Amino acid sequence: MTLIKSISGIRGTIGGSANDNLTPLDAVKFAAAYGTWLKGYSKKEQLTVVIGRDARLSGEMIQNLVVSTLVGLGIDVLDLGLSTTPTVEIAVPLEKADGGIILTASHNPKQWNALKLLNEKGEFLDAEQGVKILALAEKEDFDFAEVDDLGVVIKNDSYIDIHIDEVLNLSLVDKEAIKVKGFKVVVDGVNSTGGIAIPKLLEALGVDVVKLYCEPTGHFPHNPEPLKEHLGDICQKVVEEQADFGIVVDPDVDRLAFISNDGEMFGEEYTLVACADYVLGKTPGNTVSNLSSSRALRNVTEKHGGRYEAAAVGEVNVVAKMKAIDAIIGGEGNGGIIYPESHYGRDALVGTALFLMLLAERGGTVAELRASYPSYFMSKKKIELTPDLDVDALLVAMHKKYRHEQVSTIDGVKIDFPENWVHLRKSNTEPIIRIYTEAVSQAESDSLAERIISEIKEIARIN
Repeated sequence: MTLIKSISGIRGTIGGSANDNLTPLDAVKFAAAYGTWLKGYSKKEQLTVVIGRDARLSGEMIQNLVVSTLVGLGIDVLDLGLSTTPTVEIAVPLEKADGGIILTASHNPKQWNALKLLNEKGEFLDAEQGVKILALAEKEDFDFAEVDDLGVVIKNDSYIDIHIDEVLNLSLVDKEAIKVKGFKVVVDGVNSTGGIAIPKLLEALGVDVVKLYCEPTGHFPHNPEPLKEHLGDICQKVVEEQADFGIVVDPDVDRLAFISNDGEMFGEEYTLVACADYVLGKTPGNTVSNLSSSRALRNVTEKHGGRYEAAAVGEVNVVAKMKAIDAIIGGEGNGGIIYPESHYGRDALVGTALFLMLLAERGGTVAELRASYPSYFMSKKKIELTPDLDVDALLVAMHKKYRHEQVSTIDGVKIDFPENWVHLRKSNTEPIIRIYTEAVSQAESDSLAERIISEIKEIARIN
């Protein structure tokens, strides 16, 4: 069982002992640290924090603890109940709130939960802010409110509908252009809040929806990370229903993957590529993704006359780079679409609408669309960390081994070979080393990954 404290929040497995797992004590302590930091940061007399959660089984318990802690600090809470990460992100500025907390462990299995922390813009905190909150949690130096100064809780369960209206009002989204095409789409909501939000959006766009695992029970029917090996049911369902394509989201609806009409994966990496292709065709500009994302985005950006740049892994890093170069769209290769006209956060609802617009305009099948893009294949592997493994020394050794290649060390070690690349980095959310590779064939990508893993094990003397 695990508890991971990082600048982006606190994430862990439910149950067990305090400081080793995400227990009620840990949830209260971290919520108190965030609320205490927010009071000093905002310098306002009265604060409001927006709270929303995905449908995982521990969500209501963690939410009650977090809400009560903030109220105990004298902070008002706007409780969205079952929600999505991007819904909470847009609610914070719309409500002129001072911050937000999303209760979700994203793609992690049901045993996990987490507190993701937002600033007054509805964006994730930066590293400096995160470090201050971790320090406050460690010291447990909290000053709770007296009885007359306790915060209040206001419930608002309409924000998914408000979020959908925001998407429909985007300048590049034309509801009638989508509706006239008569699309049929299968949706796998992994029995979380995507099963509420995505079908509602599609129905508002005039799409015929076939629901699969769309009851928000929190009992995930498969591993909730939207990877090919977990998605056999929807791949089969798309073909059976003769649907135009399928949509898969993770439990908090900030990652988006498509299934082509032939039942094959469109490729999670190509979600951003396709959405960027549509946006850049209408409003040329620059793009950003992280170091672990496909080269295909660079290719598409340059085709439209824009400039592509890579950021360190992590949404906050991608957003910072997007702002620095005034990128018109960006995101991460895990299916995360960040479209600044909406907000600076990964948003599967925005990505869904942009993808439908691309299909409505281009014509043809989803499989044909995928074939029109540069063909790269990725391998995503990982090595479990052990307490005696010196990750930093290992990465230094790999850098030294490949020092004659093009190497980036802004986030782990990325080695760019002429025809392929490998990115090695320690995960911020799990006790693992991630090994991402990309090449012009799946066999070559897999082979490169296995070679690198063997070299890591040899250096670290792992059996």
